Amino acid sequence: MPSRRKTSMFASAFCSCVSSFVVICVVLATPQWVSSELRFSRPNSSVTVSLTYGLFRGTCEQFVDAGLQVSKQTFQVADALSSARSRSLNVAIIVVLVLALLSSLLSSGFTCTNAVSNPYQTFLGPVGIYTWNSVCGVLTLIAMILFPVNVQGNSLSEELARGCSTSLQTRLGSKHNYGYSYWIMLLILLLNIASLIVIYFYDHARYSKKKEQERPIENAPKDVILF
Repeated sequence: MPSRRKTSMFASAFCSCVSSFVVICVVLATPQWVSSELRFSRPNSSVTVSLTYGLFRGTCEQFVDAGLQVSKQTFQVADALSSARSRSLNVAIIVVLVLALLSSLLSSGFTCTNAVSNPYQTFLGPVGIYTWNSVCGVLTLIAMILFPVNVQGNSLSEELARGCSTSLQTRLGSKHNYGYSYWIMLLILLLNIASLIVIYFYDHARYSKKKEQERPIENAPKDVILF
């Protein structure tokens, strides 16, 4: 059985990993990744299209010059995308987050195993937890980079707006605000870092204790060692 100190430290890391898993599920499920307002010219008028969407679904509203709301509708992001580049990058972000979800799940399993037992395999110990937490953090960071690239570089909001409304001509301007579904990915990074710090302190303390136990033998007189 593991010591009480080891159980408490790995239990803390387990809570961080489970929290990371839950946050990734929230990120995937909620459509509050970005809110965009785009102004287009139209024959004899101009229209403002307001979008709020995530990786799977979103809502679209249209306003004419005087601010009168014309329509509001929901849409599926995959169905509204016509560009292969935008669609591919959106799918890539989903795949990256699913892999981060699996990494977080594996890290939760490893920390739980170490909290209740002493696995003898090296990779089931701190090395495995370092690996899966790092993988989860890196994948989350990649998703945070790819999404703005898709919005800003591939004009994702403009493409979705044109799918929601007809007769849109030249884009006159646009504004993007990233929502909580995007920014809480920073919390995933912090939770993974917290898990790594907890395991590092445990591993460092165990290594220091091992060295202290070896030191009396190293400092003992040679005749005592021979005896």
